[in-house]
Amino acid sequence: MVPARSAGASGVREITRRLTEICGPRFARLAGPADEVAGSTARWVAVPGGPHAAAQVLRLAAGHDLTVVPRGAGTKIDWGAPPERVDIMLDTGRLAGIGHQPAGRGTAEIGAGTPLRAVQATLERTGQRLALDAPSPGATLGGVLAADESGPLRHRHGTACDQLVGLRYLAADGELAEAGGGAAGLAEARLLCGSEGALGVLVSATLRVQAVPAARVWVTRPVWTPLEVHDLIKAVLAARLDPAAIELDLPAGTGRRPQRDRRAEAMALHPSMTGRVPAAPAGTGSLVVLLEGGPAQVAERTDRLLDIFGARSTVARTAPSWWRSYPFAPGDTALRLEVPMTDLHAAVYALRDAAGGPVPVRGSAGLGVVHAALPGAMSPGRVASILAAVRGVLLARQGRCVVLAAPPAVRRTVDLWGERADLAQLRAVKQYLDPAHRLAPGRLPGGL
Repeated sequence: MVPARSAGASGVREITRRLTEICGPRFARLAGPADEVAGSTARWVAVPGGPHAAAQVLRLAAGHDLTVVPRGAGTKIDWGAPPERVDIMLDTGRLAGIGHQPAGRGTAEIGAGTPLRAVQATLERTGQRLALDAPSPGATLGGVLAADESGPLRHRHGTACDQLVGLRYLAADGELAEAGGGAAGLAEARLLCGSEGALGVLVSATLRVQAVPAARVWVTRPVWTPLEVHDLIKAVLAARLDPAAIELDLPAGTGRRPQRDRRAEAMALHPSMTGRVPAAPAGTGSLVVLLEGGPAQVAERTDRLLDIFGARSTVARTAPSWWRSYPFAPGDTALRLEVPMTDLHAAVYALRDAAGGPVPVRGSAGLGVVHAALPGAMSPGRVASILAAVRGVLLARQGRCVVLAAPPAVRRTVDLWGERADLAQLRAVKQYLDPAHRLAPGRLPGGL
């Protein structure tokens, strides 16, 4: 059979006809300008109505030497490297829904195309939740898993991939596979976490559910320097307060603590000094600890935390405005830094030194996983030099810095991932699950 991608107009018509037969007239079409993956534009968009139809799309692609890239809500479609080519964009929007589970089982099977907020709203009616709070608005469960995205609750409950009980996915040849039910099965399931659709098309996932906490409290402490953050987190962890999350927000203007704020803190600590303690000035950062549990338990832990944080801390029943959001905007170069918590301050200082000043940093400081933003107007060469400097510091501390998203010129120039010790293993997994490199080729490190 002549590959459709080289067969001209007749091949295009044939593929369009077949996709329409599989998905239905309203759910198969030629792609438009908005149907792109990190700058690579698709040729067709297919929205199969279930796993069987999705398998047919994959078999059609295999028969015509076409590539397939899955897409959920598209909230992170510009993350990572662009695929070598995108023939069929397989939209998972109809692979949605929450399966019925026996009462008390403590798990839920959820379709990959189900928006996470819809899952939470449904579970909340029964007093349950997923311990997931991915920052991307509108993200689907499949997209969260495929990007290995996590939010503040990762501190206590782990990532979505850590909470997997089982996974159903389609291999590149369209075969439906199930993984889970034991250590070996979970290890297989977690191979697809963070794979950006390049190892399989997620169909559904079974995850643990839990009761909604009776009480939630956010305790905020203004901070000025990364070293101060390090010392505070160390004290919080030593106090065994069982926090649900420890999040940091350091705006670009955060730097040395102003003299007037050191005096204000002294006034609060020494009653003999008169005057009112002013609110934290603009430009300060925030360290926020989320406590969850029973009302009495949360109240007791809050009091202990206030003793650690001191007079400037505040208590709220709602999250701060920046909670569960990234510090970067569309067009920025978005970074993720991962390092042992004890070395996070060194990583942030290294980033500041390389960039020539403070950059916005936000994320799960209690785990040493934060995000940062470099201006989109920064030249590719400048970004590359900053990455080299930061990665040099992180390498000695068993950390890494990954470029999540970037302007096209930066994406083409810099190494998005840095050194990967697991590259040989990743290559072997790709060869095993997708030997023809049909699923999102080039999306993984090493051009896999």
